Amino acid sequence: MSWEQQGFGQGSGQGHGPGPDQRDGYGQGYGHGPGQQYSHEYGQPPSYPHAYDGYDGYGQQPYPQQPYPQQYGQQPYPQQPYPQQPHPQEYAQNAEYGQGVAVDQTAPLPAVDADPNADPNAAPNADADADPGPVRDPEAPTTAGTGTGTGTGTGKVTEEPPPRSKPAAPQRDRYFDTLRALALIRVVAYHTFGWAWAGMVFPSMGIMFGLAGTLMAKSLERPALKVVKSRFRRLLPPFWFWGVFVVLAMLIHDWMPGWEIVYWVVPLGDPPGNAWGEQAWEILWYLRTYLWFVLLSPLLLRLFRLAPVPVLALSLAPILVLTFVWAGPDNRVGTAMWDLSTYLFCWMLGFAHRDGVLQRMKPALVVVMSLAAIAFGGWYAFTHQAEFGTYDLDEDPLAQAFWSAGFVMLLMWAKAHFGIDFAWLTRFRRTNRIVTVFNARAVTIYLWHEIALILAVPLIDRFWDVPAFEKYLPLESQWFMFGVGWLLIALFVLVCGWVEDVAARKKPRLLP
Repeated sequence: MSWEQQGFGQGSGQGHGPGPDQRDGYGQGYGHGPGQQYSHEYGQPPSYPHAYDGYDGYGQQPYPQQPYPQQYGQQPYPQQPYPQQPHPQEYAQNAEYGQGVAVDQTAPLPAVDADPNADPNAAPNADADADPGPVRDPEAPTTAGTGTGTGTGTGKVTEEPPPRSKPAAPQRDRYFDTLRALALIRVVAYHTFGWAWAGMVFPSMGIMFGLAGTLMAKSLERPALKVVKSRFRRLLPPFWFWGVFVVLAMLIHDWMPGWEIVYWVVPLGDPPGNAWGEQAWEILWYLRTYLWFVLLSPLLLRLFRLAPVPVLALSLAPILVLTFVWAGPDNRVGTAMWDLSTYLFCWMLGFAHRDGVLQRMKPALVVVMSLAAIAFGGWYAFTHQAEFGTYDLDEDPLAQAFWSAGFVMLLMWAKAHFGIDFAWLTRFRRTNRIVTVFNARAVTIYLWHEIALILAVPLIDRFWDVPAFEKYLPLESQWFMFGVGWLLIALFVLVCGWVEDVAARKKPRLLP
């Protein structure tokens, strides 16, 4: 075993090794701290080429140059006494090398091997206030305090690089997450109660398109093709999984599909179906519109950034053209044109929010424009009830476009201007948890909520056969059906929500 492998060429204590003009590293460089020390009373080991010339670290006289007739460590060399000088440590005899080793008066420390990866040429740390460099893992082995160093006497304390930690997940915006959760709740409520005024209180679809536009603008910082493929990949598998049950149910109920069944693979047009399943598949217009916006977003974002404010204002022009100039073809293409034109302004508002356009606009101008759009949309809805049979915004595309435009603009501008983030929501554990689940399972909730409401009707009919249920439960109330519908939605989230995880290339979970 070599000299350095035994640890006798290694420093101790604070790691102060000899400088470039110090040859006596065994005195000063190794004599500090509770680690191992080397006394001059036994001469110099043969593995170190030079003799000590005149060092009197403890007051002793220089050692004479004497040959070593024997192998080192076989017999102890004659010892010359030290002058009486106080020293805090005792000396123990090293049986193998016949060398004096400093031993702590209290208790010996276990020997720790030197780090083989240590840099022998690195300079010691002299400035305690300087940047300590990488922070060492507290569980990793260390050489500090045990006197280990390198064979050159530098006494360097080795520092292991910290383990690579996973990048922190980006913090979600609780303001947008809450708006999305409220939008989904309003959609379910509207399909349960049929309130015509619900869209005016909270225009859910305009808000959802606005939020999607913001996220799309952020995602397009990456290559456009990659973003589009990612959006399709995340949306289509949940749609296919849901579509299998709907298509099979319609086939059982005498549906005879044609070539249009390809829209059940990629819903860029309205998927076909029969009247029996219409309540289930009529909601797919949102998925179709969303996919078209995803495809058009690279071009729309480029146009928007050429002249943000003029392009934003002109995004209301298509719905005006379709309403007053040309209604478009009466087929799937025409239907898609109407829906894209209705919510184009909301999608572009997402771009404006992401690029900070709304924040740079004068508050008075934003408020006036928003209120003017809301006023026009409301006026048009109420003055054209005879034409559409109701003032429901979902039946009036022009009123929906302007009302949603003004409403979503106020929400987006308030977010940017006041810095609203709803961070306080995290203090309410249950509410925060519900918002998290709603956002992680938004596609599942939207696709399955109509089927849940459909199944709630025959389920409640069975409750009438139970006398206790008939007496104590409000089986005739729509609110009761609303509650049963949400219980079934929760069941679908547990049973079918994992498909969203698979589509997002995540580990499937019952609840996120």
